[in-house]
Amino acid sequence: MNRPPTVAVLTVSDRCFNGEATDTSGPALCDIVRVELNADVIKTHCVPDEQEHIADELLHWATVEPRPDLILTTGGTGLAPRDVTPEATKQVIQRDHPGLIQLMQLRCYEKTPRTFLSRGVAGAIDRTLIINLPGSKRGAVESLEAILDILPHAIDILRGDPGDHAR
Repeated sequence: MNRPPTVAVLTVSDRCFNGEATDTSGPALCDIVRVELNADVIKTHCVPDEQEHIADELLHWATVEPRPDLILTTGGTGLAPRDVTPEATKQVIQRDHPGLIQLMQLRCYEKTPRTFLSRGVAGAIDRTLIINLPGSKRGAVESLEAILDILPHAIDILRGDPGDHAR
């Protein structure tokens, strides 16, 4: 990776948005990308579990400077009726990348079979990669850690740097 990646973290939670709970997963994700990817976290925000709010924030972040290389969402990926982060993400991505989620679930399976209850999606808007992670701190951290090794290469490719991909 030529330069450190830029990352944005969007927490999706009615309770955090309303001040009824403290966001622990968003800050934990920020810490991990700073340490493991040497990333610059350029944006963080919390929105309620409302599809339009989520979609608007993702689209704004991915299209208005400074655009992050990677947007991580945490929350809203489960089975509850208000868990609409995947639908909001599908609404705005231009190209989906289900393989990232499949790898994440495969690698997390040994720790918890519940990984398959998460409905997160991954995809890109222009040169920004978006990945949905679970809302619990443990779920978000374990899911991100499961794919950290391939994220630098994915970001390089999205940036237009083919590296060894051109071979």
